[in-house]
Amino acid sequence: MNRSKGSPSDRSITLVGRTVAASDFLQLNPAEAPRGGMSDWLARQIRRAVAEGLLPAGSRLPATRVLADELGVSRGVVTEAYRRLTEDGHVEGRGRAGTVVLAAPLARPTEDRPTEGRASEGRASGQETAGRRSAGHRPAGRRTGARDGGAEERALFGDPLDTGVFDALRAAPARVDLSPGLPDLAAFPRAAWLRAERAVLAGLVPADFGYGDPRGTPALRRAVARWLALNRGIAAHPDEVLIVAGTAQALGLLALVLKDEGVTRVALEDPSSLGIRQHLRNSGLQSPPVPVDERGVRVDLLRATGARVALLTPAHQFPTGVVLDGVRRRELADWARDGGLIIEDDYDAEHRYDRPPVPALRSTLADHVAYAGSVSKLLAPALRVGWLLAPRRYRDALVDAKRFADLGNAALPQLVLAHLMESGELERHLRFLRRRHRGRRDAMIAALADRLPGAVVHGAAAGLHLTVTFEGAADDIALAAAALERGVKVQPLSWHAQRPGRPGLVLGYAASTPSDIREGVAVLGDLLH
Repeated sequence: MNRSKGSPSDRSITLVGRTVAASDFLQLNPAEAPRGGMSDWLARQIRRAVAEGLLPAGSRLPATRVLADELGVSRGVVTEAYRRLTEDGHVEGRGRAGTVVLAAPLARPTEDRPTEGRASEGRASGQETAGRRSAGHRPAGRRTGARDGGAEERALFGDPLDTGVFDALRAAPARVDLSPGLPDLAAFPRAAWLRAERAVLAGLVPADFGYGDPRGTPALRRAVARWLALNRGIAAHPDEVLIVAGTAQALGLLALVLKDEGVTRVALEDPSSLGIRQHLRNSGLQSPPVPVDERGVRVDLLRATGARVALLTPAHQFPTGVVLDGVRRRELADWARDGGLIIEDDYDAEHRYDRPPVPALRSTLADHVAYAGSVSKLLAPALRVGWLLAPRRYRDALVDAKRFADLGNAALPQLVLAHLMESGELERHLRFLRRRHRGRRDAMIAALADRLPGAVVHGAAAGLHLTVTFEGAADDIALAAAALERGVKVQPLSWHAQRPGRPGLVLGYAASTPSDIREGVAVLGDLLH
């Protein structure tokens, strides 16, 4: 099986079966530690996180065994680091309660902390997007060696900007569904959710069932701020967090506010999620394409569009899986400081397998990044819970828009999710998902190597999907239609492109068993050959 050149995410295919030691906790990468000084390095990183506010007083550090396993070091290394932190007063061991931070962080600038409850009368909200990762562009004059799908199947891959196309494809029956964008829904932690729900209900008073803060419950905003600090390197006060009904609503609210500022265009990576493009179009915004290569988005071509706003997926570009490299990050920072706004869609950053964690752009460019995330890829899209962290100048207007959209998300699911985050259940669930998803990712790569040996695989190191491209001419829409006629649902890569490019498929693996994955890929191989 061929491999793309140059991209870290593509090179990761050679790492199947081996995990690169790194931890999402504080974005720790042990490769940065000096030889023989791992304990000292780890202690310094935790002290730095305390000083910067990523670990406020009361935060619980990971268990020594868990952190040692994630970093690929002996448990004694972590124990020694915790001992040094205990001796200098940064942390304290509390038995079964774990190791807890005692030291207070250095004060953050007060000008960047909104006061509780600030919001003014405002505007109506945008509508929910009709699908997050779907439909698209059809390249002209490309044919596949396989016969085309039937007329009914082919019709499902119609006008890429018709939101009904995506809904129809989602509803179409299939024996094997390899659509991208879904975690393993069968793995939803029902028992843990029920325990958390009972615990939350037992502690509520009648007043808790009334109208609340449109920004979200304080408990969830605190939990999200802590989660982002520990897992994405983002230092944020809970008052900066706006709880929304998924990333889709975050984009709708941003579109309202940006249009009031005169914004008419939001630049998009190309290829990128067609669902996002549909949503922007529904909001009355144009989406000029900016090419993506093996290093990420082309910032020089972003400047050439003249757009003031860009929507990017830098940690795991959708659908190619490319990680924005250091040089491009610096170029992008310069573009933002020249007056640009970055909307960072961090849609599946928690799911990584063969590479160290990638810090969020928001962690270093808070004044220039509107950061959107959700639990759709971590728990389930049905929960409709996400968060938005915007630069200060937009926060009041966004709260206004959220208030008049729905008065705020339902409080009970927020409180249950906060309980899962604070109790450590969500971290345990994430570790479980990584093991399961990695196994399914490996099964898909092995099946592709066996049945589609000429395919080039992209984005294997992280996420919930792979992208495959084909050498020579092929019609990926015809291939997808023919696969659907054979009971296998996939998405053509050209759906997600605004400009002509190499044909391919976007294949989700997280929601399918290894046997289903092998069956689906076998059908694709038969159709291609």
